[in-house]
Amino acid sequence: MIPQDVKIVTNEKIDQAKTKLMLENPYFGTLITSLDLRINNNIASIQNRGDAFEYNDEYLEVLTINEVSTLLANAAMHQALFHSDRGKGKVSSVWNLASDYAINDLLVENGFMLPPMANYASRFETLYAEQIYTILLGELDLKENDEPQEEEQQTEQISEEEIPEELLAQEEYELLLEQLNIKLEKHGDLPKGIERFVESKQESKIAWRDELYRYVNAHAKSDYKMFPSSKKHLYRGIALPSIYGEELKIVVAIDTSASIDDELLKLFLAELYEIMQVFTHYVIELIECDAAIQNIQRLTPMEPLEPTLKGGGGTDFRPVFEHVIDENEDFRFLIYFTDGKGSFPNYEPLIDVLWVMPEATDVPFGEILELV
Repeated sequence: MIPQDVKIVTNEKIDQAKTKLMLENPYFGTLITSLDLRINNNIASIQNRGDAFEYNDEYLEVLTINEVSTLLANAAMHQALFHSDRGKGKVSSVWNLASDYAINDLLVENGFMLPPMANYASRFETLYAEQIYTILLGELDLKENDEPQEEEQQTEQISEEEIPEELLAQEEYELLLEQLNIKLEKHGDLPKGIERFVESKQESKIAWRDELYRYVNAHAKSDYKMFPSSKKHLYRGIALPSIYGEELKIVVAIDTSASIDDELLKLFLAELYEIMQVFTHYVIELIECDAAIQNIQRLTPMEPLEPTLKGGGGTDFRPVFEHVIDENEDFRFLIYFTDGKGSFPNYEPLIDVLWVMPEATDVPFGEILELV
């Protein structure tokens, strides 16, 4: 039984946190007005449950006003972005963690103070919740059907008056994104970084990026150990494995021939940069090549990405594979960003190859990921 004075202190703290948000961060302050705040002393700290923010009085009592403001803003964003509905069909514990990472990154970018043990990692900066989910799923070696799902109801013909709740939520989410886009264009007074939550609904981009991260995770897993568990999530009753040891060691080749325009080159570099952000330990052999190798850079966490993008000639893939053979290093796999129009080796290399291209074309070996 929690003493009454503790509840009074906590209620006052929540009221002060709300006021602080309304005055200093009116966007988030407005969002929390529709949040249902509930005391739940059966949990250790907090949890978001649909439209409700549940909290343990004693946990909130030890936090500062700034930290409580952050928790409220976090919960409001979960609700506003319909994360519960978007998580349907996903491993719920991993999806909740991924969406929390994305939202907390946004809050940090806007000057919020995170409470102790908050879900935040710099490697997930600027990533969508769906991207983070894919990465975590791969790191934990899970598939979406690894977690029991609720039994699906039989499909029936429904009238317009009987639209399922999840479809209504989807329509509301689409409307929210439309309103955010309009406000971004007209006023630009939304929180910093919010535009990526608008862009995250571009499912075509998410789909191929998800596949890229799945490939990287499947071919370059870190070593895991369950004991001792990672202490970061123990207070939430989740025992995630600790990560240690291995580096991500891969080759990334970028086609700099005349058939690759500037926009495509920027996209290739952006995806390479994201990979570098996600993995904390990596060695990447970056090769720029058209008909011949134009530049090679060995990337590590201490070595910034500084491409030259030299080229502009024809396309020959063979120099890259010859370089890999000559180096004779234990690279895990090769990602080749290209349009697929060029000369291939007349042998299948020993290294696994993923061809990332704007439009699928015939390749003699490896897997293709189409940017659609």
